[in-house]
Amino acid sequence: MMNPTITNEEAIAATKLWLERAVIGLNLCPFAKGVHVKNQIRYVVSEAHTPEELLQDVLSEFEVLAEASPAGIDTTLLIHPYVLTDFLDYNDFLEVVDAALEDVDLAGVLQVASMHPQYQFAETKIDDITNYTNRSPYPTLHLLREDSIDEAVKAFPEAEQIFEKNIETMRKLGHEGWNSLGLAEVQRGK
Repeated sequence: MMNPTITNEEAIAATKLWLERAVIGLNLCPFAKGVHVKNQIRYVVSEAHTPEELLQDVLSEFEVLAEASPAGIDTTLLIHPYVLTDFLDYNDFLEVVDAALEDVDLAGVLQVASMHPQYQFAETKIDDITNYTNRSPYPTLHLLREDSIDEAVKAFPEAEQIFEKNIETMRKLGHEGWNSLGLAEVQRGK
């Protein structure tokens, strides 16, 4: 269970630190640095305690992102520290999110990527270092614009190799290297 006394500011600060040190610092997503330095990432902390409440926040953030100028908000990190803290429940909820995208006619316009403190790829053990590519401090739904993804892929011709490069990076880094990033407390939600 996540820390019940976490403030929105602390959740955002922990997420930014993780983004800077892991996602950008290890180049796990070559597209993240540009939107980060241009302040085009919207950080939102959901107060939801139930999946139903979270879905309402997701729908609201779909609308905000779809209506905003990409120059102002290119992507949104919807951090939800109080709900879906169990990875399997979170993973199941992703189907609800995908259906919601369809329901509001934003499939093909927006997409959602998943990050979670207990993230686990299929066919891996829980402590496999490769799972850490998607291990955020708190359960987080990453709302992305399809057009922005298409533009980023054009600028990065080897985009299909990102996943394999990330596996290689994480295996070289290992648990000791990951721990040296200073994210251990962040990963525990403290």
